Amino acid sequence: MKLILSTSNIMGAGASIHRPTKSKSNTEIVSSLRSNFDVHSAPSTPTNGTTSITINGDSKPTPKASYKTWTRQANPTTLEIPALDFTSSSLQEEREQYDITLKLFYLPSTTSNPPTAAHRGAQTREALDLVLRDLHMPSVDLLIVSFPGIYFDEKEDCPDKLSTRGPVEATPEALESQIETWRTLENLYEEGLVKKLGVAELGHDRLKAFLERTGVKPSVDQINLRDCCSVPKDLMALAKSNGVELLVHNDCSNILPRGTVRELLGSGESGAGVLAEATKTGDKRKSLHGEESKNGSAQVEGLRGEVQPLWVVKYTAVVKNRGVVENKGYFAVAELTD
Repeated sequence: MKLILSTSNIMGAGASIHRPTKSKSNTEIVSSLRSNFDVHSAPSTPTNGTTSITINGDSKPTPKASYKTWTRQANPTTLEIPALDFTSSSLQEEREQYDITLKLFYLPSTTSNPPTAAHRGAQTREALDLVLRDLHMPSVDLLIVSFPGIYFDEKEDCPDKLSTRGPVEATPEALESQIETWRTLENLYEEGLVKKLGVAELGHDRLKAFLERTGVKPSVDQINLRDCCSVPKDLMALAKSNGVELLVHNDCSNILPRGTVRELLGSGESGAGVLAEATKTGDKRKSLHGEESKNGSAQVEGLRGEVQPLWVVKYTAVVKNRGVVENKGYFAVAELTD
């Protein structure tokens, strides 16, 4: 089953000036998803205004609403968490008044066979379609793609700085596979859905190969300088001579690990209750007999299986003449298998 997770507009009712932030964007997406799930799964407040119940003389927080009441099964194989609502847009101006940027993270695969270019192309179209429907806009200005396992701060790109990125999260995909995926993105450019395409974390050699072997050249290369690394001179020269804008970011490559998704959707205190707890001795018997859980309420059966995040898209809509972020949010898709 496909799970579509969304944050809605994290700018809320207001907007903010577009300034760089030092906080990791995986912290932002995790907290935003959890907040959105909490809002939708909150129990209805009783007429007496109480937010707790008493069981066997003990006061317990009112249980969250069943996930079935605030999610939507769009079709037999797709579950929206929470239910998506595209009836209105928070954008108030005409299309030409906005700079709309998407960054699509292809997440690490746990299988020995990585996604094909066709699969990646379909994922990209789905991500773009969700954003366009949400914003009620016909196109975006810039689509940046991030491939798993690619890090700008490798020794060959930044020889004077020790890598501080921690353990390797995924094996880098072959350059040929990335270029095949890129060619599916060129179709979006040709169709007018995307005005510019960009890449992330490419050093001199990879960027040079992209420029030589692609039809629609990358307009942007977004790199993570981490602490104090300066941009290599050969990369600066290559980008300048080919009209590629170098931008700095602080995103995590694996922005939504599978363990984080299970925690967000799980049955724990901070989970949304969509996924059932891992099977333990006696759990099946308790479920069959409707026995109470630790918090004293009858357990609600969640979905069972292994969850694997596939991709995340981050999007921002900035009012050009004011530099104000009017809409910002995330969509993520994960697969639930037996």
